[in-house]
Amino acid sequence: MRPGPSQDEIRRQNLGALLRHVHVHGPTSRAELTAALGLNRSTIGALTADLAAARLVSEGAPRGTGRAGRPSPVVRPESRVYALALSIQVDQLRAARIGLGGELLDQLECGREPGTSAKEVAPLLAALVARMRSGLPADAVCAGAAVAVCGLVRRDDGVVRLAPHTGWLDEPLGEALTAELELDSPVAVGNVADLAALGEHTRGVAVGCDDVIYLHGDVGIGAGIIAAGRPVTGHGGYGGEVGHMVVRPGGHPCSCGSRGCWETEIGEQALLRAAGMPEVRGPGAVRAVLRPTGRNAAVVQSAVREAGDWLGFGVANLVNIFNPQMVVFGGTLRDVYLASATRVRSRLTEMALGPGREQLRLRTPQLGDDAALIGAAELAFAPLLADPLEAV
Repeated sequence: MRPGPSQDEIRRQNLGALLRHVHVHGPTSRAELTAALGLNRSTIGALTADLAAARLVSEGAPRGTGRAGRPSPVVRPESRVYALALSIQVDQLRAARIGLGGELLDQLECGREPGTSAKEVAPLLAALVARMRSGLPADAVCAGAAVAVCGLVRRDDGVVRLAPHTGWLDEPLGEALTAELELDSPVAVGNVADLAALGEHTRGVAVGCDDVIYLHGDVGIGAGIIAAGRPVTGHGGYGGEVGHMVVRPGGHPCSCGSRGCWETEIGEQALLRAAGMPEVRGPGAVRAVLRPTGRNAAVVQSAVREAGDWLGFGVANLVNIFNPQMVVFGGTLRDVYLASATRVRSRLTEMALGPGREQLRLRTPQLGDDAALIGAAELAFAPLLADPLEAV
């Protein structure tokens, strides 16, 4: 028989649970923590004292409770402790500093030239980080860093195995960023849709929903899947590549080498091609297509209806497979969904099984374009929240 956890292990677990609670839920009174964590008041007091001594939380009086009796002290996360959240998009690089508690403290961005490798991107992101950190107080502490990237990421070492739309193949992104940023711990790497799903589930529109699919659209299509409150990324971390479901055998060629993939029907290039604008690129172009004017309005409206049909087609299959509580449409798919919601819902009614769609909610991101950055910060904070005193 395996021995039970030691007192030290239990204490570390409880410290992590308390810190995670105030990180996710914000300032919380000791009385509320006692009820939420199922621990007694003296244990909560001792745990809070340990975290305060490590300067991970602070305590203060509640503001204007209006209640009689002695008020319960409020525990607040210390935003001097922060994570670095990075994002690599097809044509843009972003860096943000996000404090413990989820506050976006600072962010910078710059353009990205087509064809740049991981080793070329890493110093550009490091330069953004250096600018953000240059004026920080001496007691500011970086808990870790994570980066969101469009592509198949090997979970164990942060190698981007395949990113067709950026031209990457087996790029050692995690290693390159760790070397450039000179941090004490390796930079974590995650797929942009997975991290956007994590961000919306933790702090956005999907809070309280434990079964969520986040669909991210840009040049390609990916999905972040959360089931029973846990990310579903597959054996190697390559799950969620729903854009490469073949929905029209023998259809348009896809960047992956196959034909008729879902993203060839609803991706950015597919919509622009159907609207008679194949030479135009970028999310701004997609939004322009979705607000047609002039002589090509009829062609554009037809393209939007067709995209809505195919979007609903794929979502119906995902609903039948995963039975989510919520589907969130992010990136360019937000605009496609808003322009064709009726067609999407019609397809769902036709194709999705009744019990699976009865409680289904279709939503757009509450965090907008910051969802992947917020998710990257959560990934970076994970070691600290798992063992607070070991990580600082």
